[in-house]
Amino acid sequence: MSARRRYWLMKSEPDTFSIDDLERVRTEPWNGVRNYQARNFMRDGMQVGDGVLFYHSNTDVPGIVGTATVASKAYPDETQFDPKSDYYDGKSSREEPRWFLVDVAFERKFKRTITLDELKQHAGKLGEDFALIRRGNRLSVLPVTAAQWKYLLSLE
Repeated sequence: MSARRRYWLMKSEPDTFSIDDLERVRTEPWNGVRNYQARNFMRDGMQVGDGVLFYHSNTDVPGIVGTATVASKAYPDETQFDPKSDYYDGKSSREEPRWFLVDVAFERKFKRTITLDELKQHAGKLGEDFALIRRGNRLSVLPVTAAQWKYLLSLE
């Protein structure tokens, strides 16, 4: 019997990879994460079938734009081994990879963006443990509670 479904928020810059790109390709490796805590969430926490809130970051109107599903167990991120990649890590090896990723599958695109400003207005309902709106948070992969997931989907 598998553990209960978990929920996550994953950030991507839309000019690099957007919800529209994910809709077009259907499933994509979530590569290029180079933060140990975000890596650990993918490597140790994510399970096939977990829910993902797709968040557009570093854009005029940042916010949650859709949902996706974790579509694979974690496996080594190939970009760490490619010297031509922006995500190359010379200290990583195939025998001892440092960086892992999961495949993410498109679920649906929201009719509208749930903006970061709007999320901040709902901070009281989302609770102190909603990491996205915590000061100084820069992680690209964040855990979301089941209650937060349900509430955020109700905002769309």
